[in-house]
Amino acid sequence: MLGLLALAGALMGLVAGASAGLAVFAAGLLVLLAHHLRNLARLSEWTHDPVGTPVPRAVGIWSQAFSDLSRRSKLAYDLRERLSAALQRFRDASQAMPDGVLYLSESDRIEWINRKAEQHFDLDHRRDLGVPVTNLVRQPEFVRYLAAGDYAEPLVMHCARGGGLSLLIQVVPFGDDQKMVVSRDITQLEKLETMRRDFIANVSHELRTPLTVVSGFLETLLDGYDEFEREDALHYLQLALDQSKRMQNLIEDLLTLSALETGAPEAAEDEVPVAELVREVYEDAVLLSAGRHEMGLAIDDEEAGDVLLGSRKELHSAFANLASNAVRYTPAGGRVHISWQRLGEGGEFAVADTGIGIDPEHIPRLTERFYRVDRGRSRETGGTGLGLAIVKHILSRHHAELRIASEPRKGSRFSVVLPASRLRRPPPPPRK
Repeated sequence: MLGLLALAGALMGLVAGASAGLAVFAAGLLVLLAHHLRNLARLSEWTHDPVGTPVPRAVGIWSQAFSDLSRRSKLAYDLRERLSAALQRFRDASQAMPDGVLYLSESDRIEWINRKAEQHFDLDHRRDLGVPVTNLVRQPEFVRYLAAGDYAEPLVMHCARGGGLSLLIQVVPFGDDQKMVVSRDITQLEKLETMRRDFIANVSHELRTPLTVVSGFLETLLDGYDEFEREDALHYLQLALDQSKRMQNLIEDLLTLSALETGAPEAAEDEVPVAELVREVYEDAVLLSAGRHEMGLAIDDEEAGDVLLGSRKELHSAFANLASNAVRYTPAGGRVHISWQRLGEGGEFAVADTGIGIDPEHIPRLTERFYRVDRGRSRETGGTGLGLAIVKHILSRHHAELRIASEPRKGSRFSVVLPASRLRRPPPPPRK
């Protein structure tokens, strides 16, 4: 349109005279220049507006230019949104990772950190971004590992902070001399590995002792068979047999514990009569006592008809273990009392004794494998050190709880509290 005005001005110059035509032509050019300058100003203002602001409208060639810019801007905006969404998903995923993640610049300054790494290294992203990581994580082994540049093998670092965490740290170089530091909490794995080593050492020790006794007696008999009286030879053989039974009991307990710890099927839903089960356990304890203790049994008549839901074999094993421990650790002349009673909506099997008792510091560890308060006395009584560990797993499978109350030189009370879901009570008798 403005070009037509300039052309018209030129034509008028030919018709009306040079001066008037030049004036009109100049005016048209000024109008055209003003138009372009105005659109350039609008374009400049648009570039300062927030991303996503619509491109201004115009006429003529500026309409086409603005239309192309609008299309290009939309493509760039969409790409930016997709990249922003992808970056946010990446950050969300990094935050959700069970491992810590640190991004370091070429000068080892912290560029980004997730929450798990904040916990591992005691950092704060609001305060520590841009700070050299070695100014904040000052463990010498970490500083040396980061500076060495050889990241083929991970670093195991034991932190004094955070309750003594053990971290497995791997550095991954990327980009322009940047680094990603990945940290994993292996504290529990190290504890399990320590438990595994202790377990193997304990099993080896527990088997070596009776095996040494058995082989020693057999060698003695073989070396001097003709010199021993029949009674002496039988005595040695009986001692060897006792030790072999001890090894057999240990192996059976190990197999039982292994089955319970390695995903054995859920406890069976047998209907176990309480009175029958408790009396069996009591009779076994009486036989083990062999008249050395005052034995007691208490089951209320109203509760004698109670029924437990669970594995009869496992429940008998757990209850019998507690009863036999009471007999073994109660000196002759002491008292062992076994009882069943309803407790709230559930029920309680209990074994109380007047035995040697347990110091309070030992009670939390009694269910650990091979943990003994008095190793010498445990061997004298024939214990394997696995009984209470087995009890713990059996009760866990039956959603039951083991409670221990004890006082040194006064006795102990071990009780199994079973939930209402494991107990069926007989219906009340009809009113007469």
